[in-house]
Amino acid sequence: MRVNRKAKRGTEHTPAEPGFTLLELMAVMAILLVLIALGAAHYEQTIVRAREAALRQDLDEINHAIQEYTADKEAAPTSLDELVEARPAYLGRIPNDPMTGRSDWVPESCDLLDSSEQLSTGICSVHSASENISPSTNTPYSSC
Repeated sequence: MRVNRKAKRGTEHTPAEPGFTLLELMAVMAILLVLIALGAAHYEQTIVRAREAALRQDLDEINHAIQEYTADKEAAPTSLDELVEARPAYLGRIPNDPMTGRSDWVPESCDLLDSSEQLSTGICSVHSASENISPSTNTPYSSC
């Protein structure tokens, strides 16, 4: 029987063990980090758009309730609480401002009467209390 001397010396080439090299792992990690960064930016934009949509909807609901109250009672409400406490209630509850997270709407008082039937002035609309600027319209939320 013949003995292979190269095998004994350890110079024979053995196949590489299966697995990934450090370079391959680093490339995969870099790709994942780029994808995560893009996803996070898109997520933030989606959150801002959702808050802006909620703000528009809440403002429409409150302002519509003010108009209905003024038309029905022939007097504008003096506070937003009147819209909730009136019978029938014009608002189920005063919603939180999506931009501030609190029910801190800024009422706008009108000095002019809307119609000849209206007896007194009061709140004619509300605005957001947030001084932040909308990235989509470049205007303050308080001017919505």
